[in-house]
Amino acid sequence: MPDPITLPGLAIIGGGPAGLMAAEVARAAGIEVDLFDAKGSVGRKFLIAGKGGLNLTHGEPRPAFDARYRERTAQVGRWLDVFDADALRGWARGFGIETYIGSSGRVFPLDRKAAPLLRGWVRRLRDSSVRFHVQHRWTGWTDTGALRFETPDGERQAEAAATVLAMGGGSWPELGSDGAWWPGLASHGIELAPLRPSNCGFDIGWSEHFASRFAGAPLKPVVAHWQLPGQAPDSLQGECVVTATGIEGSLVYALSAPLREAIDRDGEARLELDLAPGRELDRLRDALAKPRNGRSLSEHLRRQAGIEGVKAALLYETLHRDAMADADRVAATIKRLPLRLRSPRPIAEAISSAGGIRLEALDDALMLKARPGTFAAGEMLDWEAPTGGYLLTACFASGVVAGRGAAEWLRRRGAG
Repeated sequence: MPDPITLPGLAIIGGGPAGLMAAEVARAAGIEVDLFDAKGSVGRKFLIAGKGGLNLTHGEPRPAFDARYRERTAQVGRWLDVFDADALRGWARGFGIETYIGSSGRVFPLDRKAAPLLRGWVRRLRDSSVRFHVQHRWTGWTDTGALRFETPDGERQAEAAATVLAMGGGSWPELGSDGAWWPGLASHGIELAPLRPSNCGFDIGWSEHFASRFAGAPLKPVVAHWQLPGQAPDSLQGECVVTATGIEGSLVYALSAPLREAIDRDGEARLELDLAPGRELDRLRDALAKPRNGRSLSEHLRRQAGIEGVKAALLYETLHRDAMADADRVAATIKRLPLRLRSPRPIAEAISSAGGIRLEALDDALMLKARPGTFAAGEMLDWEAPTGGYLLTACFASGVVAGRGAAEWLRRRGAG
C-alpha cells in the first residue's frame, strides 16, 4: 500500500451542491481544496433533479420559509441567516443566470435548465484551482486518521488537515447518494439517525383490478385532509398520482414526513381526499339523490358530481356495491375518501431522505464534535424539507456554513 498523500488544505468528499459550495467558499478564503466524488463526474443528482425544470429555491418569505424544516427550523434558520433564497438567486445571477418566481412560488432559472449552471460552476471552481478527483469512493478512515478511497486503480489514502463530508443521503443510489457512509460513521461513535425515505410515495394495497387499470392516473385537483395527534385538523390542495401500489406526487410528498411518522407510531396513516373541491356536501348530496332515469351509476356520477375515470374508480374501490346506491354515503365519500397508507416506498425511490448525522453532534460551524476538523453538510445531516426548492436551498446554505467553518479552522492552525 503506497503511503498516504498529504493534501495541502481542505478535502471535500462529495460533489453535489453542498460539497461544491463548500469548495467555493473555502477557496475564496484562500484555502487549497481537493474535491473527491465517487462517480465519474460531479453534480449528477443536481442534473437529474433539474431535468424537468430546475427548482432552485422558493419565493416564500422568512420566517415561513424556515418553518418548512419542521423540528429543525431553528438550526436550518441559522444556515439561512448566512445564505438564504435571495442570496442563492444572486449567486446564480453571477453566472449570468436570471431566475423567476413561478405561480406556485417556486424559483426557476429562465431557461429552467440545470446543466448551464453546473457547467459554469465547475468551470469557475477549476479556474480557481480546485482539484477534482472523480471515481474516488470514500470508505472511511485508517487507524491514523487518513482518508481511504476506493478507486479504479485500487485503494488510495490521503491525509488532510480538515475535511468536509457532503456525500448526500440515501435516495437515488445510482447517482451516488446511497448512504454507504452510514456504517462507517456509526462505527466511529458519531451520533446518527436512521436514514428514512422523504418526499416519497406510499403503499396502500389496491385491488389488482384497480391497480392494473389506473396505475399512473393523475388525481387532480384534490384536497388532502389529515390530523396529527394533539393538533387541529389540517388540509392542503394539490395533485397526486395513483401508482400500482398506492399514491405519490407533489401533494403526497408535501405530507410525507407526518405520514411516515404516523405509520411508525400507529402502523398506518390515515389520509382523506376531497375528490370534488369547491362542491359543498349538501349540494353534492342533493345532486346525487336525483333520479337516474335509466342512466348507469357511472354516468350519473359524471353528470351530477363531475366524478369519472380514476375518481369514480376510487369510489368503487372504497365502497361496497350496496353503498354505491346510497347518495348520502357516496357524497360523503367523495368529500372525504379514506385512504389507509401502509408503508412509505423504499428509500431508493424517494426524492430525498431524512436522518443522517444528528445536528446535535455538530457545532454551529457544522464541525463534528467527536471529530475536530471534520465538517459535514447537505443531505448527510438529519433534516428534511418538502420539495419546492427548500431542499436545494438548505443544501447550498449548509455547504456555505461548513466551507467557511473549515476555512476558519484551517486559518487558525496556519494550514491551507
